[in-house]
Amino acid sequence: MPSIRDVAAEAGVSYQTVSRVLNDSPKVRPETRATVLAAIERLGFRPSRAARALSLGRARGITVVTSDTVLYGYAATLQGIEEAARAAGMSVGVRVVESAEPAEVRQAVEYVSDASAGAVVVIAFDAIGVAVLEALPAHVPAVAVAEPAAPDRGRVAIALDERGAAADATRHLLDLGHRTVHHVAIPSEVGPGGRLAGWRDALTAAGAAVPEVLGCGWDIASAYEAGRRLAADPQVTAILCGNDDIAQGVRRALYDAGKDVPGHVSIVGFDDIPGAAYWTPALTTVRMDFPGLGRACFDAAMAELSGLPQPVPRLVPPALMIRESTAPPPPTAH
Repeated sequence: MPSIRDVAAEAGVSYQTVSRVLNDSPKVRPETRATVLAAIERLGFRPSRAARALSLGRARGITVVTSDTVLYGYAATLQGIEEAARAAGMSVGVRVVESAEPAEVRQAVEYVSDASAGAVVVIAFDAIGVAVLEALPAHVPAVAVAEPAAPDRGRVAIALDERGAAADATRHLLDLGHRTVHHVAIPSEVGPGGRLAGWRDALTAAGAAVPEVLGCGWDIASAYEAGRRLAADPQVTAILCGNDDIAQGVRRALYDAGKDVPGHVSIVGFDDIPGAAYWTPALTTVRMDFPGLGRACFDAAMAELSGLPQPVPRLVPPALMIRESTAPPPPTAH
């Protein structure tokens, strides 16, 4: 790939002049700008987002704001951001915000508002991330990792199509013959979350009953308690779980209640965590490309930082992985 010095040689100017053209400096004469732009076009030069960010005086890195670094979706997204940053020769800092309390949000915002923080990526999967995102000053170059259902906050937001994926998963269960599908939701779905909305979309479109949503915490123990409630209802034959950890707790509750999966009850997870294909039975779930999401957010953050046009995100769409935990309902259910 041609470098900025190659462009300078082609145009017969200094590389500092090329840099000024790339940064739209008013100190470049119009005829010089035209010469440099023509050289860029002939050589097919594409400026490095990372290098341009440095030329604008920002730090050699980005800061990720998140409420969690252990849960799969958060950790895998962070992994993708780090991989992309490392490939660009940039560092990644992480600021963990443990609550949406105003004082803690304010401290996080003050920390990342300093120019030394570089660009900011806010993992806004939950209320904590949303609170930080809303409090960020407009001058801070930031990108949100947010659900499609999240309201517009004037920021670049990138997300996987969770709503469509949840609808696909629910239709899969309905197509197997289940009259309806129950849903155990993750905490971030208390609002109009993508997964919750997709589940409801599919049931409504099919004319199926929309059962009460069972909420639980991020811990498997609370999912187990939700599973016990569902296991006690003989009308429950299909369950869509908010993520694979929830599916694990629900699966155990069904087992302890003497309910076979998928003989008595079918379950579908979400995320396709490592090992889900090796459960007994292997879990039917939605595969989410969180590392790819992280890489796309890094590219978007670099564009925000350097003032370049936003790149088109290259995201692998969610995919339903049909395995052993789903089957037609038992004959007695009809």
